[in-house]
Amino acid sequence: MIKAFKYQLQPTKEQEVLLNNHFGCSRFVWNWALSEKMKAYQLDKTNLSRYDLQARLPIMKKQEEYSWLKEVNSLAIQSKLEDLDKAYTAFYKKKSDYPKFKSKKNKQSFRVPQNTKVDWDNKRVVIPKFLEGIKFDAHRKFEGKISSSFVSKTPTGKYFISILVEDGKELPSKPKIEETKTIGIDLGISYFATISNGKKIDNPRLLKIKLDRIRRESKRLTRKQKESNNRNKQRIKLAKLHEQVANSRKDFQHKLSHKLTHDNQVDTIVMETLSIKNMMKNKKLSRHISDCSWYQFQTFLKYKCEWYGKNFIQIGKFEPSSKLCSCGKINNELTLKDRVWTCKNCGKTHDRDILASNNIKQIGLGQPKSKPVEISNSKSMKQETSKSLV
Repeated sequence: MIKAFKYQLQPTKEQEVLLNNHFGCSRFVWNWALSEKMKAYQLDKTNLSRYDLQARLPIMKKQEEYSWLKEVNSLAIQSKLEDLDKAYTAFYKKKSDYPKFKSKKNKQSFRVPQNTKVDWDNKRVVIPKFLEGIKFDAHRKFEGKISSSFVSKTPTGKYFISILVEDGKELPSKPKIEETKTIGIDLGISYFATISNGKKIDNPRLLKIKLDRIRRESKRLTRKQKESNNRNKQRIKLAKLHEQVANSRKDFQHKLSHKLTHDNQVDTIVMETLSIKNMMKNKKLSRHISDCSWYQFQTFLKYKCEWYGKNFIQIGKFEPSSKLCSCGKINNELTLKDRVWTCKNCGKTHDRDILASNNIKQIGLGQPKSKPVEISNSKSMKQETSKSLV
């Protein structure tokens, strides 16, 4: 089983300079490669591969203009070419937008494909060009073979490293799917999640809590002179607020997904496929949808189901989960504001959220096309989704 362990780095001033050089060179190679690919395609429809661009790097390093590329780990900047190829592949498969140029004001990162070592006694992590080791917050140990690592810097100036480890363990076998040990989960805005057993999880609305302060600090940022130190200080202040919201959201979703996957009475979890991108087009609800971060929650839930031997099923995006009465009648007149509705066919009154979670469960169990999601043990599977807000 392959797992990633993330730690905060505590580099010295000299190491910070070298780390920033790695970020800058990696960003430069990405932007240069993207520019070259765009030029080649516009000129004669040529599609440059990562190997075509990689062959040009040694020539560039010999030029005085780009000699500073020698100061950083060559594999780190080459990995950016591989990342760009993957970005293009995702774009052609219509899984993401067209690759964009990177800015030094956003999150910075570079990948270390090999030669990452950890000294637990001295609490230092060793990567190429940092042979003396970088001090890090060793809050938990791991056992296994290190395959690669990923170094990043947040907009607030914090440094992190994610280490990918093969621990040699097999994924646990999954139990037989039984209706009595299956739950359906319906995601929404009024309640973050409604479970088919009738339990509703409140939406913490973490962005709303700090929204007024974020707006105030954003307005102050616009008043600062561009490229000034005061503007940079204000930018970091605003970034810290967004970071607090993101960290609180991750904490909430990690705890909830852990609780669901450790319930002894639950062996199978069924959820609906969502299409967040399409849902975000609703201007009145886009901020609330973004604050919920359903995609992130599903990602957490999927890989934890793999880790702890639970079945995870996703039903189709076009299933009428909230409009389907228990009698089999579909209410196509239902709107988003209708949270409770009565079926004209059988006369039953339904709570829309609870009905939807139960329908998700039944469709997941009874539909032949609904199968447990297969996830690679090397990383969490990411999948886009579409659903009416319920």
